Amino acid sequence: MIKTFIIENGQKPTKEQLKEVEKAQKYPIVFDEDCQELSPAMMKAFKSVVVQRNRRKKA
Repeated sequence: MIKTFIIENGQKPTKEQLKEVEKAQKYPIVFDEDCQELSPAMMKAFKSVVVQRNRRKKA
């Protein structure tokens, strides 16, 4: 199950939201055919794209 919360810049999450995150951290990641585990090469490429995106956001 996926829950989405929109937290605006400067807004702090509620205690309830923090408890849900802490609870979710205890569950293992389950990969399936729709969401497969990334290979080391794919993980490296993904990280590279994230760094580039973040650089553009700062400018």
